[in-house]
Amino acid sequence: MFGLVDSNNFFASCEKAFNPRLRDKPVVVLSNNDGCIIARSTEAKALGIKMGEPYFKVRNLLENNGVHVFSANYSLYGDMSRRIMQILMEFVPEIEIYSIDEAFLRLDNLIIKDMESFAWDLSDKIHKWTSIPVTMGIGKTKTLSKLATEYAKRVVKKNVLILQDQSLIEEVFRQTAVEDLWGIGRRWARKLYQYFVYTVWDFVQLSDGFIQKNFSVMALRLKHELLGKNVFSLNDLPDARRSIRRSRSFGVLLDKYDELEEAISNFADSCGVKLRRMGEVANTIMVYIRTDPHRTDLPQYRNSVSITLPSATDSSRIIIDAAVMGLRTIFKSGYQYRKAGVLALGLEPARSVQMGLFDAYNKAQEQSLMGAVDKIRGKFGRKSLFFGTQIGNGKWKPRQFHISQEFTTNWDELLNVK
Repeated sequence: MFGLVDSNNFFASCEKAFNPRLRDKPVVVLSNNDGCIIARSTEAKALGIKMGEPYFKVRNLLENNGVHVFSANYSLYGDMSRRIMQILMEFVPEIEIYSIDEAFLRLDNLIIKDMESFAWDLSDKIHKWTSIPVTMGIGKTKTLSKLATEYAKRVVKKNVLILQDQSLIEEVFRQTAVEDLWGIGRRWARKLYQYFVYTVWDFVQLSDGFIQKNFSVMALRLKHELLGKNVFSLNDLPDARRSIRRSRSFGVLLDKYDELEEAISNFADSCGVKLRRMGEVANTIMVYIRTDPHRTDLPQYRNSVSITLPSATDSSRIIIDAAVMGLRTIFKSGYQYRKAGVLALGLEPARSVQMGLFDAYNKAQEQSLMGAVDKIRGKFGRKSLFFGTQIGNGKWKPRQFHISQEFTTNWDELLNVK
């Protein structure tokens, strides 16, 4: 048995968790540079506010309906996610962190007398200890647990749903559009429509041979999962990660090399941090920069470059050096840049990398250095230690006029209790 724990309206719920005045109030969270709506509370959804709506288009609607608006506070959201995952690991040894607000649980290796009571108790603990409401779906496979979670949130409005009874499974299949099935996506959905396949129920009626011939082995595996056969184990996802991207549209246009170097260095460091957390290493670093295509009054330029590393690494120092070297080769003065990014490519598990004698020695030194950096940041905060090229005027950072406090990661912004 697998479970999927999904935090409800996660970003909006994080904002509500530290502000009791927001209870039962509509809340929306904006993307980088306060561009569009990326999260809505249940109350905001009830007002008809759509996901992805540009903020400037609905500003009057939000103000007229008393909607509380927040800029994305990723430091807060990341730390709240960490707390939820730690609670899950306390009660379930085998978990897979699928996203910032979702985690799969392996439940069949636990001694559980009443699965439903266990699920309700776990969701209640998370809500009590973090103030974040969660939904938990349970099924024989990862795909069924994902489906159960989505159906619980969308249709039955319950915090726990177990897909075990065959009549309930059939009901869920018939009421779920095939495009909403985990792993299908819009491209496959459009092709399935051509064969009059509109629901998950229609999909599982297709023969194995037809699916394999017209789609792929992955689609066939999804069908088997829906029928209760375990195909995807923990850390074996239909959309496995092949790269890490860190990019951002700047709050203002940048025209100086030093300002772009600062941004690229911070993106590269973030890639290194993510690699170490995942236990992966990268073989190639790509850097890209571009001007604003919407500013037709300005000269346009965009470029990218890939740097193959001497050996696969998760070291922020090495990744920053490579990214900065790449930036030097593509930067051109006389342009005003709107966006830049760094990609870590060619990922593989750190433990599987074959190295020569000197590479192994250098790797050990880098591991010690990065371990020390991560430890200091873990104790004193992520802003306590930087590499030299990360420091500058900060003009690359996004506009955030509605940012909340970093309640859990900044000593200066902890809640004051009077």
